Amino acid sequence: MTTYVAMGDSFTSGLEPGQTRWADELARELGARYVNLASVGATSEHVELEQLERALELEPDVVTLVCGANDVLFDTRPDPEAYAARLSRMFTRLRRELPNAQIVTATYPDISRFLKLRPRTRTRVVDGMERFNSALRRVARRHDVMLMESFDHPAATARETYAADGFHPSPEGHRAAAREFLRALRKRLRPRTRTA
Repeated sequence: MTTYVAMGDSFTSGLEPGQTRWADELARELGARYVNLASVGATSEHVELEQLERALELEPDVVTLVCGANDVLFDTRPDPEAYAARLSRMFTRLRRELPNAQIVTATYPDISRFLKLRPRTRTRVVDGMERFNSALRRVARRHDVMLMESFDHPAATARETYAADGFHPSPEGHRAAAREFLRALRKRLRPRTRTA
């Protein structure tokens, strides 16, 4: 590996300067040059318009792209089809312009689990994330993008996985995410044994 680029929202960017993030740990394990383009508050539209071009210019060998939670949180009527179309455009360009790059994405856990939300808002967020995760799975399959399942992962239900705000990853959450992304990459990159 020579270059790893991380794209997305605060799940990937972290909230505080100097905070160790899962993408930092993944880059160390890969031994790669590393650029984190993710930003706090980014929606899938922001990632497509403001991060994708820079990511392509860097010509990475590994790309992680995780976004969509803010689409659901910021919009009372989040649109999974528009989200799917953006993802599809981004994966298409990454595949076309970086044909040898490994691309990894991830579903989100139930982001409402530890947040203080009114019942109607909680229902909207849960429903929105389920529909967005379904759209992501569909698009990732179509473009042969590695998918890390956070939604059903045991760590997603543990309070210590989350920071004090109940939403962003805690240090343990970042470590767990780094382990899972690394596991997904190693599985894809493992040499296949030939049979006689």
